[in-house]
Amino acid sequence: MAPESTVPMEVNANDVVAFLVELAALALIGLWGYRAGGPLWAKIALAIGLILVASVAWGLFAAPRARFRVPWVTLLVKVLVLGAAVAAGFTILPLVWAVVFAAVVVLNLVLMYVGPFARSGPQSLIE
Repeated sequence: MAPESTVPMEVNANDVVAFLVELAALALIGLWGYRAGGPLWAKIALAIGLILVASVAWGLFAAPRARFRVPWVTLLVKVLVLGAAVAAGFTILPLVWAVVFAAVVVLNLVLMYVGPFARSGPQSLIE
């Protein structure tokens, strides 16, 4: 399979924030899985399993160089993974930090589609 473009993508500040949000999301999802009840082996298995499922879904559909490019699926995966991370944040983090994380997630996701840092316009979500 030939690459779509040989020109590297320019990285802007919102892309860096998005990457950090994605890492924090995986950490929060994994920590939430670990904190679930049960024996130690089950906690570890759940934490690793949740991180793997979120990572694979993100890599296949939502990453900048995702294997499958279906705009509505990309948005759905982003909302599910980041939404799960925000929900996990509200169960794990102090309230102030959970609200800050949620606000950063929402602002970052909106700026991915609208404004000066947009990678694709809102019309691409309907395709």
